[in-house]
Amino acid sequence: MGRLFYKGLVGFLLSLFLAGQVHATLTIEITEGIEGAMPVAVVPFGRGEGLGSETLPVNIARVVSADLARSGRFAPLSEKDLVARPHEPQDVNLQNWRISGVDTLVIGKIRSDRAGHYVIHFRLYDVFKGEKLTEHVIPSTRGGLRRTAHFISDIIYEKLTGQRGAFATHIAYITASKKRSKMRYSLNIADADGYNEQTVLDSPSPLMSPSWSPDGRRIVYVSFEHGRPTINIQEVATGDRGVITRYNGLNGAPAWAPDGKSLALTLSKDGNPEIYILELASRKLHRITRNGGIDTEPAWSPDGRKLAFTSSRGGKPQIYIVKVDRNKAIGQPQRLTFEGNYNARAAFSPDGRLLTFVHAVRGAYRIAVLELKTGNMQELTDSYLDESPSFAPNGSMIIYATNVGDRGVLAAVSVDGRVRQRFAFQQGDVREPSWSPFGKKPFSSK
Repeated sequence: MGRLFYKGLVGFLLSLFLAGQVHATLTIEITEGIEGAMPVAVVPFGRGEGLGSETLPVNIARVVSADLARSGRFAPLSEKDLVARPHEPQDVNLQNWRISGVDTLVIGKIRSDRAGHYVIHFRLYDVFKGEKLTEHVIPSTRGGLRRTAHFISDIIYEKLTGQRGAFATHIAYITASKKRSKMRYSLNIADADGYNEQTVLDSPSPLMSPSWSPDGRRIVYVSFEHGRPTINIQEVATGDRGVITRYNGLNGAPAWAPDGKSLALTLSKDGNPEIYILELASRKLHRITRNGGIDTEPAWSPDGRKLAFTSSRGGKPQIYIVKVDRNKAIGQPQRLTFEGNYNARAAFSPDGRLLTFVHAVRGAYRIAVLELKTGNMQELTDSYLDESPSFAPNGSMIIYATNVGDRGVLAAVSVDGRVRQRFAFQQGDVREPSWSPFGKKPFSSK
């Protein structure tokens, strides 16, 4: 029935991590962007009061430029091509920027508020309309300067596209590394641009299927640390962790409900892999599917009223959907995918319009999207072994795992397929990406 369909089963889960050496910090390579992307100039931010000769750990303008370029929608000028380097509005000559072919201009300044604390003031201009679009003053700490730069990118992106930016979000993923001839597995998180990688958990046993809580404070995942699969929950900030389920048989594919009060998961405690909902407060369990086939990989709709899942009930792995109310199934599951003999590992877009999943094409596993209203399907990737798609919280991109040179890496593609990126590790096997929800804004959009 296909290799990817058995992600919830022990043999397949273990096979994902046979390769790999040592993982390293992510870097992102833009492999394809939008033709005619908007030219934008991000001027290096000026140094304001109190900085003196202090060297800052982050070049904010470079981070913002990299974020905008990474979206595929913008084409930032290189620093050497900037026609001027203004930091204050009175120094801005929009006519000169207009002649240089720039559509949008970003200028800014950073000053020291007190030791280790800064204030960043930036402005965004529409060059051709000759007007300021927005300006913001954002406080930051020394350790938070890179995150502040991502927030600035989010403001710019939202102002220019009308869609909230997701540069200040995070990704979670699993890596496998070989140390002294023994395999180690780790659950990691990093900024959406790959920086600030942190190991949440290091283990000699395989780890699988990370899933963020709706508030971004916790992650659930599958662990084999107890000799068999268990579902665990962990606080990201403190590292506190505990076991959620350890039933006999399969405990797999956990997915947070949108309200954060329950999990959908796959259990085989009654002899066959089925979909269940677990209430986290009471630990009360509700069985959702009852079928002789394998039911696994549940995914919640954004409104919490439906569950999509993978099932072999029709003979081949396909995606089905069932309505749920108060943690109970309403009616019979309905089949969603009909093209091809293999469709699995579904995830809803944040607005509920699209479903992304793994679609087999002549033996190759690729990422596809299905428009739920029309039933139209589109393949987004053209590689050989793509899996584990996860939407960005603004719905613009899909991150997924793929293979390059027999090694697991992460990649991302826009929902229209026009923008593609690759998250490059120097070494190691990387799998199971999960994009975090939005964090709290440290500013109010103007």
